[in-house]
Amino acid sequence: MTAANTPGSEPKTAANFWPAPTAHAPVSATVLVPGSKSATNRALILAALADGPSKIIDALDARDTRLMIGALAALGTDIEVNPSSRSGNFDLAITPRPLRGPAVIDVGLAGTVMRFVPPLAALATGEIGFDGDPGARNRPMAPTLTALRALGVKVTGDQLPFTITATGAAAGGGVTIDASTSSQFVSALLLSGARYEPGLTIKHVGAPIPSSPHIEMTIQMLAEHGVTVDTSTADVWRVDHQVIRAVDRRIEPDLSNAAPFLAAALVTKGTVTIPGWPTSTSQPGAALTGLLEHMGAQVMLDDTGLTVSMTGDISGIDADLGAVGELTPTIAALAALARGQSRLTGIAHLRGHETDRLKALAHEITHLGGDAVETADGLHIRPTFMHGGRWATYADHRMATAGAVIGLHVRNVEIEDIATTDKALPGFPSRWSHMLGADMPAGGA
Repeated sequence: MTAANTPGSEPKTAANFWPAPTAHAPVSATVLVPGSKSATNRALILAALADGPSKIIDALDARDTRLMIGALAALGTDIEVNPSSRSGNFDLAITPRPLRGPAVIDVGLAGTVMRFVPPLAALATGEIGFDGDPGARNRPMAPTLTALRALGVKVTGDQLPFTITATGAAAGGGVTIDASTSSQFVSALLLSGARYEPGLTIKHVGAPIPSSPHIEMTIQMLAEHGVTVDTSTADVWRVDHQVIRAVDRRIEPDLSNAAPFLAAALVTKGTVTIPGWPTSTSQPGAALTGLLEHMGAQVMLDDTGLTVSMTGDISGIDADLGAVGELTPTIAALAALARGQSRLTGIAHLRGHETDRLKALAHEITHLGGDAVETADGLHIRPTFMHGGRWATYADHRMATAGAVIGLHVRNVEIEDIATTDKALPGFPSRWSHMLGADMPAGGA
């Protein structure tokens, strides 16, 4: 891990800090959340491999999705970007073309780009280089690259930067991987596996896979393209060689990115509504409803969307977040402001995300006077009086939004590099201020 992304080593003076607004009244707001990043980047991969042109409506317009568009365009896919009717989104028209190099792929810090694109690039011709932000070089990549080598793909390098030398086709067959650090390793192979000959069988060995709902999202989206995945054996996924049909799709709001806005209802004893919340979804963010109810909120889903209201104090929570680790920063922020201690478990894999999220959350909460301690697979948080100070983000968008949640209650919290939220939640500061009201002062006014 580079120093720039190591909790405790960050500079606290020269950076540009955003004064997090403190709420002086209950929030009452309707917040439009942009499209799902996870769904957008899966949809882009499938559209590039499909048998004809397609459209993606309300795709998320953020750094991670633009990096995916750039990667696919560099490999020859024709992608037309058009304005969307919803802020933070765009509409895309994708025309598949023969995949070819030479190309250089910038993955930024996007796990979906660094892990989903290499199996697709193995179907191209020529040399394709991959690199990204310094912090990305520390994120696990071995399961993807080892699997590709086992399938006969020439891969030079074991971490970013690495190079794939492709011949225009990739042999399928069976591969065994350890996906215990990320479900993305399974999804990455599944998304392109139908184009491998004679298909692909993936077997996971190791500790339980975290964030498994993301694999279900991948399987569901493949089914919408006419691709069947056999899941009859536990920890084994088999996809036969088959056509990936072109389909037009609309992207749901990103439910995980709704988390900090819904958390604002709990912190301020107010009400927040997220329009367009699906009644049925494979997004892990759907678990927010049960988690927030457990922490004392009232939750209602109707034709207007999902509404979360709060009247009392936030309750502590004991929760296994292994399947929904991306919600951890928001839940941890709420736990720091709760009455009663919280234990968040099943999330050791968060040490391999944009930063070591467990260490970062423990460090930043403690830095503001809180009491958060790392455990073997999570966090133990005991609420105590917190004070203002600077909140580092480590180039991690979910760390930034967690700091904003705490800043609603704790005066004079200053968040480093709030622009890092553009990675997955464009325009976060203006959305946050709008939720609170245009006249809401920042910081401890």
